[in-house]
Amino acid sequence: MAKRRDVIAGMAALPLVAWAAGAVSPAFAQEAESGLDGDRLATSEGDVIIHPVNHASLLLGFRDQVIYVDPVGGAELYAELPAPTAILITHGHGDHFDVPTLEAIATGGIPILTTQEVFDKLPEALKANATALANGDEGSLNALPVAAIPAYNTTPDRLQYHPQGVGNGYLLKFGDAIVYVAGDTEPTPEMLALENIAIAFLPMNLPYTMTVEQAAEAVNSFKPGIVYPYHYGDSDLDAFEAAVGEGVEVRRANWYPNGA
Repeated sequence: MAKRRDVIAGMAALPLVAWAAGAVSPAFAQEAESGLDGDRLATSEGDVIIHPVNHASLLLGFRDQVIYVDPVGGAELYAELPAPTAILITHGHGDHFDVPTLEAIATGGIPILTTQEVFDKLPEALKANATALANGDEGSLNALPVAAIPAYNTTPDRLQYHPQGVGNGYLLKFGDAIVYVAGDTEPTPEMLALENIAIAFLPMNLPYTMTVEQAAEAVNSFKPGIVYPYHYGDSDLDAFEAAVGEGVEVRRANWYPNGA
């Protein structure tokens, strides 16, 4: 049976959307200890470093922490990067979950936070340090608060790709800033109800996730300070950026260094 983490101390009475109440506006400044380079988000407790890897794989650095999100592609892809201190996995599709990559990089008993679907597929050696979060659960990675946001398709002809109740998006709390990694999803009521998100990573590629129009409508609804389109394939980012309203900064990063 999957291990389950206790609700974050002091947060049991707070809805997830209240986490970032009073959060500062995103800004890039200061130094971090993670060893990563990339865009920076200043928080009350130091910078978050955003380092795209490929498609849906990214690294988030915070102080001495390096969190790998959906690492796939083989150990070589991560050979020049700082070793992970924790791993976050959104669901079991091959562009988000790859056992050989995990076996190569998840050394030293580092924690893995994931879904029940992925937990059940992990080798025993990785399972020993893994925790499954169901939609709506809260937990932590090396004392960093994490909450699981449902990630699923809502359009009738796409429901088979990501059924409700299987995949997670995640909220990660870094100091006074909340980062939202959406995973594979369309706009859902849970996403649209989010508030005070400093950075959101949103997917947009058909038929699996959102259209450009859906992604822009979602952003204009929950209004993160910064949005990174990721997992976008050949989607029209110019059209996405043009459709995003004032008050949200669209940041583009090189998610496809070898082509989409």
